[in-house]
Amino acid sequence: MTTTLRPTGPLQQTDDGLRSRGYDVCDNSRPVGVIDLAMDGAFGTPAGVLRRLRIDEAHRRRGRGTIAVLAAEEVLRGWGCGQVIASVPAESTGALPLLESLGHTERSRNMLKDLDREPPALPLGLVGRPMDEAEYESWQESSLDGFRQSWIDRGLPPEQARAKAESSRDENLPQGLATPGTAIHVLVDDGTPVGHVWVGSREVSPGVVGAFVYDVRVADGLRGKGYGRALMRHAERIAHVTGSGVLGLHVFAGNTPAIGLYESLGYVTTHRNVFKPLI
Repeated sequence: MTTTLRPTGPLQQTDDGLRSRGYDVCDNSRPVGVIDLAMDGAFGTPAGVLRRLRIDEAHRRRGRGTIAVLAAEEVLRGWGCGQVIASVPAESTGALPLLESLGHTERSRNMLKDLDREPPALPLGLVGRPMDEAEYESWQESSLDGFRQSWIDRGLPPEQARAKAESSRDENLPQGLATPGTAIHVLVDDGTPVGHVWVGSREVSPGVVGAFVYDVRVADGLRGKGYGRALMRHAERIAHVTGSGVLGLHVFAGNTPAIGLYESLGYVTTHRNVFKPLI
């Protein structure tokens, strides 16, 4: 058995040099599956992306998927990628064990909740209000620092973590508080701000656009008082105002308290995001 990758079309390249290409996975020149590769420039040093991997049912469990992924890594190294990333659907039973066996580590997961018909009430005494410009100026710097540190804590080099954080900010908040579809609110308890939540609009699952929690944080020294749960309830209230029937979020692997909170609120994991260094 000789398993190889055969391009299915010409190499695509954007103006900023990011490449993509589809391949047939071939066994002795006969197609037995497909794999699609791309590049993501949001990390500074480009990351390779395994966008799709499928081995035909009749040809699975024979090592072809393993060889295809290893061959794909060599292609991505040739493109100058420093790591390879993939987002694996939660219902996939074979892809995640395969990637983990080849050295991929779960970095984060995407979660989603179908919202109830009526928005939830907040606990007595708590009120959510839009963030003002003065609060925003302070928030954006601390939020950027926190997001950058989260990536560093999970193995991304500092410069790449900074590039990822700044790219995310520039993409999602190009006009600050005036960015269309953006709501950044402060949770207030008896006149005192106790946390904030940022809700925007994005594709929360393939082909489904909905509300998305970009950032949620309880003020320092106030954790463990139920404010995190209240902030997530307020996020649902914001989503209802926009007319969205779903609310998604991204959480880093290892953040067990947050994952437990989200699961208790009815969120389910839709994708697990894995990575592997290539250099």
